[in-house]
Amino acid sequence: MDKSDKQGIFTVSLDFELYWGMRDVVSEEGYRSHLEGTPEAVERMLALFAEYGIHVTWATVGFLFFDDASELKAHLPEKLPGYDHKQYDLYDYLLQQEKLHTPYHFAPDLIARIVDTPHQELATHTFSHYYCLESGQDAESFHADIAQACKIAKAKTGIVITSLVFPRNQKNEAYLPILAENGINAYRGNEKHWIYDESNWEERKLLRRALKLADTYLNISGHHTVPLHKLQCHNGMVDIPASRFLRPYSKKLAFLDFMKLHRIKNSMTRAAQKGEIYHLWWHPHNFGADVARNIAFLEKILQHYALLHERYNMQSLHMREIATLRLFPQ
Repeated sequence: MDKSDKQGIFTVSLDFELYWGMRDVVSEEGYRSHLEGTPEAVERMLALFAEYGIHVTWATVGFLFFDDASELKAHLPEKLPGYDHKQYDLYDYLLQQEKLHTPYHFAPDLIARIVDTPHQELATHTFSHYYCLESGQDAESFHADIAQACKIAKAKTGIVITSLVFPRNQKNEAYLPILAENGINAYRGNEKHWIYDESNWEERKLLRRALKLADTYLNISGHHTVPLHKLQCHNGMVDIPASRFLRPYSKKLAFLDFMKLHRIKNSMTRAAQKGEIYHLWWHPHNFGADVARNIAFLEKILQHYALLHERYNMQSLHMREIATLRLFPQ
């Protein structure tokens, strides 16, 4: 067994998307406080990650790299998806707008800050926040979208993208070879329990959503930790499955925050003791409406990581580093 398999690994991946990831859910006005607070949340998260030595994967929507809508419109792929339900079509949304509010849709300065912060991996969340399981889209348009995401990231930052997070966690098995063709060798898979199975938006039944919420506070589905050597690896692609979505502060549910923290810390401790991977994820905009409370909660998690690092030599690695260890064990 490799030495790295004897150490627990704490990894964080963030779905950096701004309003592109919320357009079909809520209006700009209805989500304004979250969007306006995102830059502060990102800066404060980066400061915490640097302080605690946390390696993080920032899965970034390709649209965010541009300064404005006119620049983005000049860099669209030739093949666009034809979603049956237009609320999922971010290309259609873009092309119908004469102007987009820049802070809600574009973030080149924040991306530069991420790239300049040590141990932060720039990854992709597709070019357009592409929905891989919604009807109407196909492999050809997905290929065009991913190729453009990788091309723009390289052109804007000089970074070669090797990790991906599927928007809405809509992993499409048929599209994995397309990722490999574009140099991507790691993706975040879903938790291994039926309530987290891949599905399109219409299939997300009320029961499953309720169970996911309950699972935030009570151990309903398990710890979702896995040893490095047991990560699924097919044709050079590594599935680094999620362990837990970090739900943001909620005034209505704040009285349960101690349970949410206990659930996370228990699973992190188990991973450290058993030499397994614990994978935490959220969206930066989740922290935008209550930045101080969310950052304070995050710091409690990172303080627990520091304790586990000292006690069990738990390590913090981002997705690219984990994939490298899995594909090329030393």
